Amino acid sequence: MGLTGWYIHHHGAGHLTRFRAVRPHLPGDVVVFSSLPQPESLPAATTWVHLDRDDDGDTAGADPTVGGLLHWAPLGHAGHARRFAAITGAIADRRFDRFVVDVSVEVALLVRLLGVPTVVVTQPGDRSDTPHRLAYASATRVLAPWPVGVHASSVAPTLVEVGGISRFDGRERDVEPDPGRVLVLGGGVAGSDLASAAAATPETQWQLAGGTASTWIEDPWEALQRAEVVVAAAGQNSVADLAAAGARAVIVPQPRPFDEQVATGRVLTDRRLAVVRPAWPAAHEWPALLERARSLRPDWSQWGVTGAAKRAADTIAQVGA
Repeated sequence: MGLTGWYIHHHGAGHLTRFRAVRPHLPGDVVVFSSLPQPESLPAATTWVHLDRDDDGDTAGADPTVGGLLHWAPLGHAGHARRFAAITGAIADRRFDRFVVDVSVEVALLVRLLGVPTVVVTQPGDRSDTPHRLAYASATRVLAPWPVGVHASSVAPTLVEVGGISRFDGRERDVEPDPGRVLVLGGGVAGSDLASAAAATPETQWQLAGGTASTWIEDPWEALQRAEVVVAAAGQNSVADLAAAGARAVIVPQPRPFDEQVATGRVLTDRRLAVVRPAWPAAHEWPALLERARSLRPDWSQWGVTGAAKRAADTIAQVGA
């Protein structure tokens, strides 16, 4: 199997969550590179290299996009230089058989220039810009964590669509939904908006999971099962978790570069998998929205969650083998 490198972007928890789902299916040693703090526990045969941040300080006038050729390579930033030096040094010291990049155009290009084949994780939305096209063209495989045909598949001839990757793949439902229970997944929701929605639906019990330390749930599987309706953003991990739980959901896509979540929201609407709203609804809209969500009979098998993490691992393992 050899040695696998894995770059995890520091924005949010989704990239790390995806790694945790795939890693148990991937044999061999793995070295993780990330600006995220090292988790308290790591899988066996996994080491963590902490990278400096490259988005702190004043980057005004640093031409981080190199005139549109790249996404982030600021001039004169010491942290940016040190993180690339750490990756380069590791590759110089040990022979990496493959390198997963989730996600960074610049890391993907650096690793390929150092002679290591890459598996570049792609995301929904319009990725036709020059930096994305360059990263995909340089990759040995482009891994898409969505089912075949859900999104435009013309990003690269090496694209492999493995299905939605969920940390809950393989778990069985053992709890029935509680009537009237609404679970809100993730942060980004103002407390006043949540309170107004709850006040407008007095027959419901609202629960927030995530956003702050006080509302964070390390393993929300039971909460997902108990919810009659789940309110969530349209991130790839969130949608895959909803699919694994067979949830009825109201989806509010969050603003993201390249219209990532908007694109997923369109798919969910087209396939009648969820009630999708472009922004957090006004309080008076919630009674009708929750009723619409309750009436859904979503066929989440369309999302291809079962076996997706293993298919991703198999795709990775084939590179450089």
